Amino acid sequence: MRYAELHCLTNFSFLQGASHPEELVERAAELGYAALAITDRASLAGVVRAHTAAKEIGLKLLIGAEFTPDDAPPVVLWATDRAAYGRLCRLITLGRRRAPKGECSLSLDDIAEHAEGLLAGVLYDGLPRPSKWNADFSTALEGHRTYRDTFGDRCYLLAELHRGADDERRLDELIALSKQTRIPLV
Repeated sequence: MRYAELHCLTNFSFLQGASHPEELVERAAELGYAALAITDRASLAGVVRAHTAAKEIGLKLLIGAEFTPDDAPPVVLWATDRAAYGRLCRLITLGRRRAPKGECSLSLDDIAEHAEGLLAGVLYDGLPRPSKWNADFSTALEGHRTYRDTFGDRCYLLAELHRGADDERRLDELIALSKQTRIPLV
């Protein structure tokens, strides 16, 4: 089975990603990836350069963006076709217009209104832990279930392991969360 990176930030995600989109595409091809998703934070800024590089190399490029709604867990949304890409662009515009420059303000309802044709990858940052969307474990579970109800069979829980000392524990937590929420683990 070949590997595809589904969540990758470029240097267009200020203070989050460090590499230029074309560098990420080149490295993905060197490593034999089946595909690479460019998913900058509430932005599609890195996609054009990545698309040009991926087309030259022959690497499949997936287009998406990462969002952190005010009332739900972070999520990566991927466009499945041109119409879904348009909805993703409108969602980014909506969130950017509501917030100060460089920020994005969206709710889960906003994401649900633009969900048609998008795939969702719910991010997990360790539970239970207080954050602006998660006061306790049951609240966090409800946020994940709401994504499942919104996206149906187009919703996944992302397993992101970074070769750390706690990868085994983290994977166990993700498997348990996947079972509790009935969201498939990817």
